[in-house]
Amino acid sequence: MTQLRKVAVSVGDLNGIGIQLALQNHNTICRFVDPLYCIDKGMLEQAAQKLKFSIPNNFHTIENIAPAFNIAPGEVNSKSGTYAYASFKKAVGLAKDQKVDAICTLPIHKEAWKKAGVHYKGHTDALRDFFNKEAIMMLGSKNMYIALFTEHIPLRDVASKINEKDLTRFFVNFYHAIRPESTVAVLGLNPHAGDNGVLGNEEIVIKKAIDHATKIIEEKNPSIFTSPMVPDVAFTPNVRKNYKYYIAMYHDQGLTPLKALFFDESINISLNLPILRTSVDHGTAFDIAYKGVKLNHQSYLNAIGYITKHLKNY
Repeated sequence: MTQLRKVAVSVGDLNGIGIQLALQNHNTICRFVDPLYCIDKGMLEQAAQKLKFSIPNNFHTIENIAPAFNIAPGEVNSKSGTYAYASFKKAVGLAKDQKVDAICTLPIHKEAWKKAGVHYKGHTDALRDFFNKEAIMMLGSKNMYIALFTEHIPLRDVASKINEKDLTRFFVNFYHAIRPESTVAVLGLNPHAGDNGVLGNEEIVIKKAIDHATKIIEEKNPSIFTSPMVPDVAFTPNVRKNYKYYIAMYHDQGLTPLKALFFDESINISLNLPILRTSVDHGTAFDIAYKGVKLNHQSYLNAIGYITKHLKNY
């Protein structure tokens, strides 16, 4: 019998729905991976009691994650933020020490992290520091993936980030992380993709970075990246059928169409790292946490599924 690969699961904000997802889907994911949950037994028992769930006998946990606290469903506080960050760091440490083969992260609350004194805005920028690598945030499902050049920054700051050096490096890193077999769609920044400089010159810079990256990659297919595409038509059915991978210049440019099309099934993947990390592509859902609401489990199951299919690349 083939031994299942070990996956560390960070439990996210315990005031949210993450632990419910973990408990309800444990028996399902155990068919594909051997999960290790980064939560103390006492905190798990408290959450399970509030949910009125039983804990599976093979639900393996780790002690001494962080100080225990009283779970307050739907509340943003520093104690839950501290615990969520510690759970994440434990999962990363296990992967660094090669005690697990990959990590899957359940949803955090960014404000809770801030209240806890965590200076990172999310998992991805923390991973950049942990590994001193330029991690790339990619989200999507089997039908469409979107990588983000800029992520959690104000919209007013995006244009100033568009420069040939950083974009070139981003395109090269993305290519080596994915090894796409088909052309990658690159979105322009401006309406009409700038209309050849009439509505902005960022597309000229993007095109130069594409050309430069293609030379560095030495890809036999010179059209591995498209020229900057008009954003408002890039996701129409006749265009979308031609592409699996997109690169967006900013957060909402990529995630608005993704979530309109594939909200329930999309996941978050960190590229360009020495470890494989996936996550659900939804939040803590504080409004329904611990209220007996039936959850949609597809994003979590897809995040685990991506790990089982792609571990061979790590």
